Amino acid sequence: MTTTVEVFETQTISIFDQLDELGHEQVVFCNDHETGLRAIVGIHNTVLGPALGGTRMWSYKSESDALNDVLRLSRGMTFKNSVAGLNLGGGKAVIIGDARKHKTEALLRLFGRFINNLGGKYITAEDVGMSTKDIEMIAYETNHVCGLPESKGGSGDPSPFTALGVYVSMKAAAKKAYGNDSLAGKKVAVQGVGHVGEYLVAHLVKEGAKVYISDIYEDRLKAVAQKYNGVEIVGTDAIYDLPVDIYSPCALGATVNDETLPRLKAQIIAGCANNQLKDERKHGQICLDKGIIYAPDFLINAGGVINIATEVNGSYNREWATSQVEGLYDRTLQVLDISLKDGKNAQIVAMEIALKRIKDMARIKSIG
Repeated sequence: MTTTVEVFETQTISIFDQLDELGHEQVVFCNDHETGLRAIVGIHNTVLGPALGGTRMWSYKSESDALNDVLRLSRGMTFKNSVAGLNLGGGKAVIIGDARKHKTEALLRLFGRFINNLGGKYITAEDVGMSTKDIEMIAYETNHVCGLPESKGGSGDPSPFTALGVYVSMKAAAKKAYGNDSLAGKKVAVQGVGHVGEYLVAHLVKEGAKVYISDIYEDRLKAVAQKYNGVEIVGTDAIYDLPVDIYSPCALGATVNDETLPRLKAQIIAGCANNQLKDERKHGQICLDKGIIYAPDFLINAGGVINIATEVNGSYNREWATSQVEGLYDRTLQVLDISLKDGKNAQIVAMEIALKRIKDMARIKSIG
């Protein structure tokens, strides 16, 4: 495990200052010239248990962007696992590279060796740019991995559960906005139709919503549009200007920002992506002030990790996982009720609930 000089030189503030600001316990840099592996593992908080969070493979513009992403994502996993009631901490990993070009068996298995060297402090799983097949490769080198196929005793692809959680939470947001939770006839803009995004589209189409989709991959767009009747393709930038009821970011984060918020027409923001708010306090407050109901990302997209948690516990139970994911409807209503009643940014409300649980458990563990 090595750090590269370039990573440190491109930071406007020191890495340790960044860790202090976000509250991380540990960050590990993984590097191998032969395989081309360049990865970063962020372990944010392990008070509730080992840090669980997926590995993302993405072509970052810079190593600085990759570091910033893993820090934000791992912190989000702490909140996600806590608010979901799981006995797991927050962590995340990113592999720098094009998942369609640079992914090899050797790279994945070596990454598994790095994960194994952490001794169980971090458990990885599938995320953007990764599949259950990739997780199998990583699992050849470490037991600290989940999301394996059900045929191998795992919980399988977490994507359907993530999408289910977002879907039921979107219905909860609709209940607050419109007085009932029906999405029939509602116009929904889904930004990103990867594994999770497509499953969400399926739920929406089945209920009778009018769905617009965008994605950076043309083949994905065409495949989804052909598969689901009535789905309409729009440009990656044009999606922000659509006269829709719901904007659903399901790709990368920070798409709710100073530039996009004045353009959005939606009354609800509810999607699968992590870190949707570029600035969780500023942009969450702007949503509240504009009358936009923002369903906190780490709360509503917790379905995948809820499903995986049963695998971590050693006895996968699909029925239990499904019922817990469907329970995100009530959790979302609870957060939105507090947000609207107290006039407080919904993202901050959800964070405070998550942090209180972590604080309470830390106190319990400190008592001899």
